[in-house]
Amino acid sequence: MLKGSLVAIVTPMFEKGEIDYASFDKLIEWHIQEGTRGIVVVGTSGESPTVSVDEHSQLIERAVNIVSKRIPVIAGTGANSTAESIELASFAQRVGADYSLSVVPYYNKPSQEGLYQHFRKIAESVSMPHILYNVPGRTVADLSNDTTLKLSEIDNIVGIKDATGNITRAVDLLRRRPDDFTIYSGDDATFMAYMMLGAEGVISVTANVAPSTVQKICEAVLSSNYADAVRLNNSISLLNEVLFVEANPIPVKWALYKMNKIHAGIRLPLSQLSAKFESLVTEALDLAGINH
Repeated sequence: MLKGSLVAIVTPMFEKGEIDYASFDKLIEWHIQEGTRGIVVVGTSGESPTVSVDEHSQLIERAVNIVSKRIPVIAGTGANSTAESIELASFAQRVGADYSLSVVPYYNKPSQEGLYQHFRKIAESVSMPHILYNVPGRTVADLSNDTTLKLSEIDNIVGIKDATGNITRAVDLLRRRPDDFTIYSGDDATFMAYMMLGAEGVISVTANVAPSTVQKICEAVLSSNYADAVRLNNSISLLNEVLFVEANPIPVKWALYKMNKIHAGIRLPLSQLSAKFESLVTEALDLAGINH
């Protein structure tokens, strides 16, 4: 069971939008040094909607090669086409990714039965372990707890990234889940609370800029050192908020740019962080003690 901070890593780009693979490699090395427990590649933060299929595959394979089994690689393989999701997961398995992360299909609004059949088909087609990803704020379709629990009965569906931020719903899922089904928060503002209730970790945007702190919070909660967890979480609480003042990954890529970790590139239809928010993100970095 994979526990702790799993970074939803950004895809660095040059100013004209080409992928900056050298900076990608350096980010991965930095995360390993900082104690991040897993690299989640080509998810929402990695701009999966606008990378090509070839780029998507290259990023997965490159992450696997750079990590070289030091920590797990979780490959974003979701799509609103079941066939495409299977193709991406098959590729991820073939090149050595440890898990797939498969988002609820977006735009086409499947029913709960459609969602069940979608994820079941992926799991039956690709034998690697799969983590579900529910983020209804982006996908519109919402994977219910009942459907999640039904999917958890499939041997190689091993967990879920729950990005609803709904504590009441998390309590219900944590209470009813099988012992071998892992729950990760996908909402930085509430991840500490999720973990205090029994979740195993977080798939984090904030970990892009504060990897050590997010992992230390996870370690504190997992060791029942709640006072330290709260103190550390307070140091990044504003950051957890302001990294979402515009659509992810706009603010976090700007923050990484200010930290001299990446170039300023981002792909349309996303655009650069609005000037009115720059001071707010800067303040949050300062409060978190992050050099920039």
